[in-house]
Amino acid sequence: MLPVRAPKPEWESAGNRNGPELIRKMPARSIKRTAWAVGLATGAMVVVALALPYVASTHVVGDRIADEMAAWSGMDVSIDAAPEISIWPDLKATLTDVTFSLPGGETVATADRVEVDLSALAALRGRIDFSKAVFFSPTVRLDTDGLLPSLPKTGRIARAVAAAKDMVAEGKMPDAGLLPNDNFGTVEFIDGRVVRPLSSLDVPIVTALNGRMNWATLDGRLSATAKGAFKGEEFTIELSSASPLSLLGGAPSAATLALKSEPVKLSFDGTASLGNNPYATGQASFSTPSVRKLLAWSGASIPVGSAIEAFSVESRIMADPARIRFEEASITLDNKPARGVLDLLLNGTTPKVSGTMAFDTLDLGAFLAGFTPFDPLAGDGPGRIDTDFASQLNLDLRLSAAQAVLGNVALTDLAATARVEDDLAAFDISDATVFGGDIQAGLRFDHKTEGAQVEMRLLASNVSGEALGSAANLGDMAPTGKGAISLILKGTGESWKSLLTGASGSFSANFGGGALRGIDLTALLAATKGDTPFPLSQVAAGSSQIEGLDLKAVIAEGTARIEKAEIRSAGQRIGFVGTAPLNGGSLSLSGRVDPLQKANGEAPTEPATATFLIGGPLVSATVTPTTGLSAE
Repeated sequence: MLPVRAPKPEWESAGNRNGPELIRKMPARSIKRTAWAVGLATGAMVVVALALPYVASTHVVGDRIADEMAAWSGMDVSIDAAPEISIWPDLKATLTDVTFSLPGGETVATADRVEVDLSALAALRGRIDFSKAVFFSPTVRLDTDGLLPSLPKTGRIARAVAAAKDMVAEGKMPDAGLLPNDNFGTVEFIDGRVVRPLSSLDVPIVTALNGRMNWATLDGRLSATAKGAFKGEEFTIELSSASPLSLLGGAPSAATLALKSEPVKLSFDGTASLGNNPYATGQASFSTPSVRKLLAWSGASIPVGSAIEAFSVESRIMADPARIRFEEASITLDNKPARGVLDLLLNGTTPKVSGTMAFDTLDLGAFLAGFTPFDPLAGDGPGRIDTDFASQLNLDLRLSAAQAVLGNVALTDLAATARVEDDLAAFDISDATVFGGDIQAGLRFDHKTEGAQVEMRLLASNVSGEALGSAANLGDMAPTGKGAISLILKGTGESWKSLLTGASGSFSANFGGGALRGIDLTALLAATKGDTPFPLSQVAAGSSQIEGLDLKAVIAEGTARIEKAEIRSAGQRIGFVGTAPLNGGSLSLSGRVDPLQKANGEAPTEPATATFLIGGPLVSATVTPTTGLSAE
């Protein structure tokens, strides 16, 4: 490839090598004239640039700015004094004591000061174009119901939304090319607050409010962020929409929302519409480290006692004003994961949660305390049973769990339902494996005019008496064999203690052969043949083999009337009848020892070999032999 040479200067190519010399010999007057021309042009441009804001400012007056604000908002806007105009480095107007009011005079918002960035070129043409407005110490006033007052529909924003709604009503998706495309700009607010009128005072709802909204043109994207404090807790909220006019007009638009605070975090990313038939669909998440703190922060008057602490849900949602549906939801209760489908129904007087939840493990005690008026683990100190819970939240949940615990009781393969509605709250275990057998159980709370009515139901089959006795803290006073139990208990009261004091119902138990620990039947029978009373604790040691145990009792006004209590052992039947208070009062039992029924089914003809009485509290009961008296 041949080397490329730079072209020769014109005078060289013309054979004249004296070109530079000719330039040096040009007249100085021509050079000065050219320099002055360039300098004057540059100076004129600078002067015009510097003077433009000043010239424009002479066209800007307070009324024009207030009119422009009113044109955007549709509200009446008043400014306490003439604006202060600054022209360098940008054209800016500072307004003081600005008030936004509804037609008729109701104040919606005020600001101590508003700084507005204006377009100098627009001002030269007699127009007011805002590019940015900063509100200092603004106050927004809600109505007495805590809602934002209905705003006029005459402002530019309202008319733009109306245009989008008209397109939707005509079956057309809002076309960005047909929507109003007015320039809007940026709005900032510093140290704002939201208040609600109460009597003659303005009660702060949100304080320390700072934020920014970017909306360049009405047919463009909107994004906003705000920070503030609500009931002593700081929060941050962020939202955006790809087409806010479409969103507000009723057509679907991509939208995001995020709220972050110490009590709660939530987010949404999907499609939404806020028209006449608003809806949203997309991915959503919600989490709180403490349900108790969240309810207190939100102002809900639900006493939650030892309620569930951490709660979170991540799900795809479909929402409208009447219902929020959580599909394929991943739920966590106190670090216990679950899966399910939930519906939050909002079309009644009370919100209602319904659906299904499947757990790997579930703490039934925490669940009951967190979502119902019941706290089965509270012992003697649960205080008042909550009679107001159902007026705050309704539930209809179907639960399942591979593993579950209720206090120190472990259950497997649990299927249950929880229902809270109006004055009724009910929790039912339709099936579960516990103590080696199967159980069905129910707990029902019904708030009547005459007081709180509670019903408990338990049906267990093929359960281990030893495991049941250990879980019920019966010590060794339980048979080790397999058996069945049935319990129905009803009562009225405001606490569990008062419930047991006046309860009524029935109880029965049947156990097969095994050991009866905690009592020496041989020693008991020997001592009852004497004539000296002795403490029951004297024979409450060792272990006795039994062939079976049956118990049947009727409960009335907190006292169990034992109709049949029978222990079969070594060819004998030891029977008891009498009363035993449920709240731990004194026993009043009479017992007798008889030969077992004959193999052919005939009743034995031999007289009782021993009779006795048992009286006093269980821990210090006394056995009084009466065999001799019976014989007389």
